[in-house]
Amino acid sequence: MSNLTLLYAKAALTGFTRRGTELPESSSDAEVTVDPEHLARYNKVCGFGVRDELPITYPHVLGFGLQIRLMTARGFPFPLPGLVHVANRITQHRPLLVSEPLSLHVALANLRPHERGRQFDVVTTVCVEGEEAWVDVSTYLRRGGGASAGRSEGQSEGQSARAEPPVPTAVWRLPGDLGRRYADVSGDRNPIHLHSLAAKAFGFPRAIAHGMWSKARCVAAFEGRLPDAYEVDVRFKAPIPLPGEVDFSTSTTGDGRRFALWSHRPHLEGVISG
Repeated sequence: MSNLTLLYAKAALTGFTRRGTELPESSSDAEVTVDPEHLARYNKVCGFGVRDELPITYPHVLGFGLQIRLMTARGFPFPLPGLVHVANRITQHRPLLVSEPLSLHVALANLRPHERGRQFDVVTTVCVEGEEAWVDVSTYLRRGGGASAGRSEGQSEGQSARAEPPVPTAVWRLPGDLGRRYADVSGDRNPIHLHSLAAKAFGFPRAIAHGMWSKARCVAAFEGRLPDAYEVDVRFKAPIPLPGEVDFSTSTTGDGRRFALWSHRPHLEGVISG
């Protein structure tokens, strides 16, 4: 974890030197064995129970260090501070077990234009004994130079500025230390999640919740009702200030479920299918 903290500091100090138009053809690999104690702490923070199967969001944490190393390596074109995590899609082909050794592969992919700048994907794949079992695609936005500035921050294609909030299924109250607690288990120590003073330096009035915590907490609400193979696709709409309160809502679709987090505006919208 401390190594990632150093990488964040390095990224903040050297980000202004990064200028580029292409992603480097780089990737990173690791062999991982799950630490049951670490998994238990993750489950507690995110709302999962104790099971032999890994939560679908947990391997993202295992690969996070590799992701950050690629995005702070020489040749990466964008400064890490200021990148916005706008979407995440995880596909699980079959459950991963706590006892299984996992082979992780992380790569940068698909740099493309966006109306507010440029976006790209960080793709993390988990294989077990040579067989692909799990794939995570995190999409990041680098603001600036986009084709249009017509939508406000947090809005994406197809979202109306006058969208009505869904009927809540539950109300979640989020404590002020949630960002620090999730940072301890995820390694994501971006200052905007840790303390209000640090968050204000990046333009936020208070610390904000991690997007991947909000996704994990939503998935945990469906625990015990999901198939072995499924996909969870989310869009991160607007930051969730800490401490705070959000409405969780869910509805059934033809091939799965939709879910959302709202307060006075949408924070997250997602779909479970499979």
